[in-house]
Amino acid sequence: VPPTLFATLRPYQQDGFNWLAFLYQHGLGGVLGDDMGLGKTLQTLALLTHAKEQGESKPFLVVAPTSVVPNWVSEAHRFTPGLAVTSVADTHAKSGIDLATVTAGADVVVTSYTLFRLDFDKYQALEWAGLILDEAQFVKNRTAKVHLCAKEFSAPFKLAITGTPMENNLMELWSLFSITAPGLFPSARRFTEDYRNPIEKSGNTERLARLRRRIRPLLMRRTKEAVASDLPPKQEQVLEVELHAKHRKIYQTHLQRERQKLLGLIEDLDRNRMIVFRSLTLLRMLSLDASLVDQAYDGVPSAKLDVLFEQLEDVVAEGHRALVFSQFTSFLKKAAERLDAQGIPYSYLDGSTLRRGDVINKFKDGEAPVFLISLKAGGFGLNLTEADYVFLLDPWWNPATEAQAVDRTHRIGQTRNVMVYRMVASGTIEEKVMKLKEQKAKLFSSVMDDDAVFSSALTADDIRGLLEG
Repeated sequence: VPPTLFATLRPYQQDGFNWLAFLYQHGLGGVLGDDMGLGKTLQTLALLTHAKEQGESKPFLVVAPTSVVPNWVSEAHRFTPGLAVTSVADTHAKSGIDLATVTAGADVVVTSYTLFRLDFDKYQALEWAGLILDEAQFVKNRTAKVHLCAKEFSAPFKLAITGTPMENNLMELWSLFSITAPGLFPSARRFTEDYRNPIEKSGNTERLARLRRRIRPLLMRRTKEAVASDLPPKQEQVLEVELHAKHRKIYQTHLQRERQKLLGLIEDLDRNRMIVFRSLTLLRMLSLDASLVDQAYDGVPSAKLDVLFEQLEDVVAEGHRALVFSQFTSFLKKAAERLDAQGIPYSYLDGSTLRRGDVINKFKDGEAPVFLISLKAGGFGLNLTEADYVFLLDPWWNPATEAQAVDRTHRIGQTRNVMVYRMVASGTIEEKVMKLKEQKAKLFSSVMDDDAVFSSALTADDIRGLLEG
């Protein structure tokens, strides 16, 4: 372990560091895909400080989601104070400061995916020791500009870090390797013919085994169950929520209308995907609170908020701390109004939050017992082990996204049992989403963990199932 690392690595973290150092030394790229909460940032910082000790003079560029940038800076100060770390907060056009001036003398430069994309030419013009893509699921869409930027970027070493190397289909895995190890599967078309179609469509176990053999040297993934059995247990419970009679009637009326509208469109899903998803989103919002889709329903009670506040009352009274996640900021704001009315302090984080670091610290420092978080903005990259209760207000059909959220608190450093409550409105699309999620979870584990066989992203049949009464 580098002497300048101010941390004791667990045995699996030591193995991770050794593997990273081997890749770096030989100019090979890879994917660090450990489960959320196992210390991927720490293992990477160990590599960066090791590289500096070995005489590396050029800086590493770390690209992360906006909300995670401050976390990288604070973890670096804590574990590797010998590294000079700079974060970039604005585009060159906005700040008027040349990127070379900002990064001068730095060992590590941390920027966001947005700034990396907008100022790509400026980053590309400088010399770097390596590119680190944190929460690399952000670059898995191979047609997106940010993916192409990461692929074109000139650096002798590229590392993708993500707790979810694959969420929906095998092409996401291909995308990560096309950036970090472009020679492994040079052609997307060949990869589709050789691996994706045989595995996803035909359940070909021989091809699955061959794929896992090919990626094993360049992908390191350990699960919490395997390497951190000393983590306190996590208990998960589904809370079935019965809609109030008036709310149920409104829901059923909308369900019939949307079903009629969609059943003809599903056959050509690619052309009509946006309309279909808009309808599904409408039904998901209706499952939470009728007034989210029409202000006229403002007086209709939301059973889900009632159940949440019954739970929160006890949690807060007993001195516990809670994270509350939803994908709908409009619903989180309803929860915020209730917390205000009851005089309970809280932190709030969504995509539009500006002073993210301050908001996160307000919760971490104990000022607020409740943290309302939009799943998109804060479901990844944050370390919130101060909380021991998690409420997921609405299920999502991507299990990896939910697991990311839960693992904000169930991670290394947690000393208490973590209680996770998933709230599901009975007799609504939410129940169907839970079923669909189980199938998605099988997809992920078949490539990463065992030899089960899986199917691909949302299909017409999936959507028919979601619209059943």
